Amino acid sequence: MNAIPAALWEPAPSSGGGGMVLCRLCAHGCRILPGKAGRCGVRVNHGGSLFSLSSASVEGASLDPVEKKPLFHFLPGTSTLSFGAPGCTMRCSFCQNHTLSQVAPSFPGTALPGLPPALPEQIVRAAQHRGAASISFTYSEPTVFHELVTATAEQATAEGLACILVSNGYQSAACLENLRHSIHAANFDLKSFRDEFYREHCGARLEPVLQTLRRTVAYGWWVEVTTLLIPGCNDSPEELRHIATFIANELGPHVPWHVSRFRPAYRMRDRIPTPQASLERALEAGAEAGLFFVYAGNIPGHPSESTRCPHCGMVFISRTGYASAPPPGKCCTACGASIPGLWDISQLSSGDHK
Repeated sequence: MNAIPAALWEPAPSSGGGGMVLCRLCAHGCRILPGKAGRCGVRVNHGGSLFSLSSASVEGASLDPVEKKPLFHFLPGTSTLSFGAPGCTMRCSFCQNHTLSQVAPSFPGTALPGLPPALPEQIVRAAQHRGAASISFTYSEPTVFHELVTATAEQATAEGLACILVSNGYQSAACLENLRHSIHAANFDLKSFRDEFYREHCGARLEPVLQTLRRTVAYGWWVEVTTLLIPGCNDSPEELRHIATFIANELGPHVPWHVSRFRPAYRMRDRIPTPQASLERALEAGAEAGLFFVYAGNIPGHPSESTRCPHCGMVFISRTGYASAPPPGKCCTACGASIPGLWDISQLSSGDHK
């Protein structure tokens, strides 16, 4: 596998000898010895310098409906060119895409291959050729292929394409600042509202995720939040209330919350799929907290899939699964209220989406 010089790192003092580096890409802040990798498994210290193994590769590229991210209020009905790369900043026991995210590729111990071809240009041209309105960095965790994300997003933005991040939200402040002006929308996982859950099931912490959510909403990105409801782990009425209240009070009632059905996967195959009653409780918790838009995911045909005007209750966008009817503009046709979202590519530059 090719490797390229990594961004966001610095030499770190070490009592055990020289060559240690400090990675500043995510909230782990790994101190990495020569010949070793960080927790993500794909950022490696070679001779006292940090290299990225995943920023030189693209895996799982496909043309998706943007609703699949899921993003329900961002250019609905359009396609997005999606791709990922190996590695992840978390070790979720319930990972739905573990064959890509949880596999750390091997890396050479003495010599690094040469730089790869200009992947960003290839990705942007592929998106344009396929008629995509956007490019999505997704499938695994885009933080670990940050160098490829930043280069691609910069070129895509210059070419008039929107850029989407689908992420666990464990970036450092410096990482997010690098992306501030080239990412337009994001769906972040908020896996739980308990630090114990993050430590036990994800090998991470809660607070950095909350900080990412606050920061990116303040940037002006269009943000939607997803919680995978795991029976007996994060679906108690109390926890659902905490999540919904946080979104409503600290991010804004206009921020959509997707509550998705869990299916047994990876190292958590002993749990049953999420009962529909748990999803209904989450929908109620969102409404009680004052959220305008709460969607049940992985249950095609559920009434909550459609977007309704938060003022009069009329259907603004009819949706089944990933298929959306075109929005009738930016306002409800029944009462005239403005519906939060980015419904047209022209809104990217205006910031008119809340």
